[in-house]
Order: sequence, then C-alpha cells, then structure tokens
Amino acid sequence: MDFFDNKIANRLNGVNFFKKSKTYKFEKIKKEKEKIKKSYPNIPIIDLGVGEPDIPAHIEICKTLCSECTKPENRLYADNGIPEFQEAAANFLKKLYNIKNLDPYKNIMHGIGSKSILAMLPLCFINPGDITLATVPGYPILSNYTKFLGGDVYNIPLYKENNFYPDFSKIPKDILKKTKLLYINYPNNPTGQIATREFYEKVVDFAYKNNILVVSDAAYSAIVFDNNHLSFLSVDGAMDVGVEIHSLSKSYNMTGWRLAFIVGNEKIIKVYSNIKGYTDSGQFRAIQKAGVYALNHPEIIKENCLRYSRRFDLLIKALKEIGFDAKKPKGTFYTYVPIPKGTKSGYKFKNAEDASNFILKNALVSTIPWDDAGSFLRISVTFEAKDYEEEKKIINELKNRLKRLKLVF
Repeated sequence: MDFFDNKIANRLNGVNFFKKSKTYKFEKIKKEKEKIKKSYPNIPIIDLGVGEPDIPAHIEICKTLCSECTKPENRLYADNGIPEFQEAAANFLKKLYNIKNLDPYKNIMHGIGSKSILAMLPLCFINPGDITLATVPGYPILSNYTKFLGGDVYNIPLYKENNFYPDFSKIPKDILKKTKLLYINYPNNPTGQIATREFYEKVVDFAYKNNILVVSDAAYSAIVFDNNHLSFLSVDGAMDVGVEIHSLSKSYNMTGWRLAFIVGNEKIIKVYSNIKGYTDSGQFRAIQKAGVYALNHPEIIKENCLRYSRRFDLLIKALKEIGFDAKKPKGTFYTYVPIPKGTKSGYKFKNAEDASNFILKNALVSTIPWDDAGSFLRISVTFEAKDYEEEKKIINELKNRLKRLKLVF
C-alpha cells in the first residue's frame, strides 16, 4: 500500500480502488475501434454507436458566442445564471411545450450541462438509506451519486413487452417506503421510446401516492419526428411533484458547450441553487447568451429532426432487409434492436456485448450493446455524412457489410 491508497473514499472502494477498477463498455468499444483502425487503416469504421450530434452548432449560435465573448461584462462569474437565459428558457417551454405561468427567476435555473444537474440533485435530497428508483437501461449519473451519498438504487427494467415503460406495480412496498427520487428519461436513451400524456399522468399519480420526487431527464425531448413536443410538466400536478431537465446538447448540437437548465417547483429550484452555489460558479456568460439565441430559434431543432428522420428511413429499411426487428423511433436519434441469435456458421451470441463485438470486428460497424433488460443493440443515426447522397452510400455500405456476416435471427 502506498501513500495514497488508504486515503481514497469508501464510496470509491477505498484501498481496493485500483484493484477493482472496472473497464466500462464504452471504453472497451473505444479501445477495440482503435485496434481496428490500425489493422484496417484503409477501411473506415461505420460508427453507429455515437451518442452526440454529427454536425457543429448552427453558425448563428457560434457567431453569438464570438461576439459575446469579447464583451468585458461577460468576463464575470455567472454564479446561478443570467436572467436573459432564464427568460429565454421560459419562452422556449411556452412555445414548444405550451407550459405557461412559469416565473423564469423562480422556476428555472441553468446548469453546466444536464450531467452536472443530475449529479447535484441527490446532494439536495438523498440521506444514507434513502432510495432512488431508476429505469434501466439508462443514464447512470443520478444513481451513482445516490450511492456515493450512502443511498441505495432500485432499478426498474424497461422491457420490450411493456413498450419500454417502467412497471411501477412490481416495486415492493418496503422499497417504496424508503424511496425519495424517481428518475425517468423520455424520449428514452437507448430505447428511442417516447412518453405519452397517459404515461406522465401515471407517473404523477404514482409520485403523489408514494410521496416521491420525480426527476424527468428531457435531454432528447425536442428531438421528435411528429412535432408533438410533450413535457412531463405539462401534465396537471407534475409541477408539485417533480422537476424536468432540458439540455441544449442534443437538440442544438451543443454537446461540448455544456449548457442546460432545470425547471420545476420553486422550492426545488431554491434547494438546487443552494447546492449549485457551493459547487460551481456558473457557465461562461457568453455561452449562456449563445444559448439565448438558440432557445429563441427552435427552428434549428426542426432542421436536425428532418436530417435524423430521413436517415432513419434509410437505416430501418436496410436493417429490415438484413433481418433485424427494427422500427423507426418517434424520438431521439437511436433505434433499439434485439440482437441476432448468431451466424449461419454456427456461432451463437452469448449477449449483446458479444454480438456488438462480433459485428465490430468482422464488419467494422460499431454499435452500443445493452444487456440490462434483454439483449439489444443501440444504433444511432449520428454518423458523419455531408449530405443525403453520402448518407445513402454509407447505409448501402452498412447493408453490404452486415449481409456478409450471414446473421441468423
């Protein structure tokens, strides 16, 4: 044991941190892709595992940043945000989701990306022994921070048989008694499922009956293909039991800009602002002002949705021809497909990770495996392509590569 080993916090496995370090699937896939690039330098990988937009932010958003970053007043700490951003967020929610009567200064606060907001919320509410309910597969930040604080996590699987919605009726009563938070994410990563008003009404009813605070992660809520934007907070009673987190990363191609906002009950926002004030000094004011431009121009989102929609039309058709049970999602830029059984040569896939690995090594096609509630592959349409003609070429090449694998379904 060296100088540092016995000083590592127990939440990180203490002295066993370096012995029990785990290689996560995203890291494994990244390492495997690097190996393949070296082995086949002249054959490009078709990367369908990417979880972020394939093009930069709109030029006018970038111009706004360039203009604002030179102004002396924007050099200052932003602390808990600038009022212009809160006002733009309130207008955005009213225009897209028909959420009215929001006080932008009491019901809304910015964050340095939705990830940091999700990390701070357990600090606001979780005591040792408290439970967070979390849908799986899913984004683990709220769950991980719950565990860091001595809380527990009860996972609710999203099964295909239940249309990728959580089944609250199967949660034991002793779990519900200790539960503080419920994490939901619709449109959902990775399944691509969207919420319905009826589902959100069930969530509100469940939260009231069991005295649970709802955290709705709406990172993909603006990426829908029927223009039917739905917010958890648009349902009666939702504002009394929960909050929603909106991000500019996916909808406005601003992943690296790190800008999001939380909206909800005034008391929750006040508690969050207290933790946030001790955690960060706010996102750069110029970035927030670029975000104001973005929020005031939701037509930028429509351009992205049109691009993803046409790519899905190509992708789903190709996947079906191979044999995949693929359907065009109503939201997000992911489709979620059951894995093949194996290959005609007799190889049987053990799970999604095995299938994803095989496809990457033998077809140079990258996907993301999920084995939390059945074995599925998440396939994204955020691959890089400059126009529709190139999109068609990539999808056609994808189809040819997968056909050569002779998969069995």
